[in-house]
Amino acid sequence: MATTRRVERVAELIRREVSQMLISGIKDDRVGAGMVSVTSVDVSGDLQHARIFVSIYGTEEAQQETMEGLAAATSFVRRQVGSRLGLRRTPVVVFAQDTSLERGTKVLALLNQLERQREEAVDPSGDPEVEGSAVESPVMSEGDYSEVEDDDIEAEFQG
Repeated sequence: MATTRRVERVAELIRREVSQMLISGIKDDRVGAGMVSVTSVDVSGDLQHARIFVSIYGTEEAQQETMEGLAAATSFVRRQVGSRLGLRRTPVVVFAQDTSLERGTKVLALLNQLERQREEAVDPSGDPEVEGSAVESPVMSEGDYSEVEDDDIEAEFQG
């Protein structure tokens, strides 16, 4: 088993080398269908497996085409990683699409939508609208806790 520091260092070296290959080494036209960047690399503790996460900017078709091109170039990438890094055993390379950027964009859009809804729920004088508005305080005062039953709390958490 390799040390954690060595695993991290090998992962960073693989990320750097594969990023360079995406720019100039892989000749498959499908890989150029979408803008591709390596976001991270996970390497197993025994350095035998490397999962390379790529972010692809483009349409769904371009993303699919790029992933197919990367799958076809896997053996080339593995050979190049082995020769460039000089490892005793070259890790098996698997490409995976990183969708965290898309998820982050969706979360930000939802937060912006909630902010707009809250702004619309406040009247021009700055006072929240009467009962039922989205701006009501979710915080209960100290005396309100005696009115809440345990069953109500369980029901709220279950759905």
